[in-house]
Amino acid sequence: MTVLVLDNPELIAKAAVASGFNAASLVAEGNRPHRMKFHYGFNKHALDSSDKAIILQHAAYLRLHPTVCVWVHGHSDNFGDEDYNRFLSRLRTNAVARLLMSEGIAESRLLVASWGSTRPLATPDDRAANRRVELEYLDRDMAQAL
Repeated sequence: MTVLVLDNPELIAKAAVASGFNAASLVAEGNRPHRMKFHYGFNKHALDSSDKAIILQHAAYLRLHPTVCVWVHGHSDNFGDEDYNRFLSRLRTNAVARLLMSEGIAESRLLVASWGSTRPLATPDDRAANRRVELEYLDRDMAQAL
């Protein structure tokens, strides 16, 4: 017997989208989606279809939990000018925020921060890991304090 083990979340998400997986059904019980980081290619700011599917799961969760806010952090790698990196990270966060708002999440529930390359996830040389958007859930009191 052969067992196939998929340990690549991106590949799993693409397969789920291709099979017609309904993202909203996953959060019907109120479980928060596990994937909180979305990585980008060099100089890219558009979400791919598997990332969009996961963001839609987050939107469904947020609709079920109206007192929860989300902080959208945008990051870039350290290649190039820091002003451009900050701009690119802003494009990335705006793409995620616009998708959440298009799914009915109020702008007042979203906090957006664009860090450029100042907060790397990995070593500065691991550029691919540092090109990302992260979601962080907050309650209303914490969001107002920020």
